[in-house]
Amino acid sequence: MLVIQTDNLKIGYQDNIIVDQLNLNIPEGEITALVGANGSGKSTILKSLARLMKPKSGAVYLDGKAIHEQHTREVAKKMAILPQNPTAPEGLTVLELVTYGRFPHQKGLKALTIEDKEKIAWAIEMTGISEFANRPIDQLSGGQRQRAWIAMALAQDTNLLFLDEPTTFLDMAHQLEVLELLQKLNRQEGRTIVMVVHDLNHASRYAGHMVAIKNGTVMKTGTPKDVMKSEILEDVFGVRSDIIYDPRTGQPLCLPFGLCTEDQYVTAGAGL
Repeated sequence: MLVIQTDNLKIGYQDNIIVDQLNLNIPEGEITALVGANGSGKSTILKSLARLMKPKSGAVYLDGKAIHEQHTREVAKKMAILPQNPTAPEGLTVLELVTYGRFPHQKGLKALTIEDKEKIAWAIEMTGISEFANRPIDQLSGGQRQRAWIAMALAQDTNLLFLDEPTTFLDMAHQLEVLELLQKLNRQEGRTIVMVVHDLNHASRYAGHMVAIKNGTVMKTGTPKDVMKSEILEDVFGVRSDIIYDPRTGQPLCLPFGLCTEDQYVTAGAGL
């Protein structure tokens, strides 16, 4: 079953078209990873799917209805987005940040309901940050801070979660911490997650569905085994690589060993 679909989507800034005629399907109940080189249009596509950017033409459908024709508050009850490098006001505590996630469900300036408080407590517990609840965001480590932002998105209580490079600027341990949490949310809570990922091996390990993008065009979609192929990665990234399989998970891993020459890059693109 599909939760998000695009129909001939054209996206751009002023006269600069980044994505043209995009037709993309996001499966429900999966982690979908958008991968591609810098400037390929991954974040632009994510912003359009999450209704942060209005397309120049075409449409994004959420549960079969055009997303830009739906009321903002109603959309916010169905999807949450964690942008790249979010910032919080100085001194804001984890609890205060997570409370913001309940905004779409509140009416006017009324106090938090029992349900609001339960959702906030659940989000904090689910992300493992209970001991930091009253600590200011700016006093947390990178991984703790990212988990706090994810908790805010969880408190929004949506089945669909968008994340734009959720592991950027995190060290290896904190990257795994965040990715393990997202996998837990997907497997235990059934959340549909769409994220932009730079590390191909992280995408292969944690996502069940991958979308490879080059110059605003979807080059290949499918399981990691469908997408993680030498010829596809050569075309999308301009990198020569070997593909091996992780003995623990059975998932493909990319071992890059060189850059394509310009002629090789053009030839690879013509062959797909």
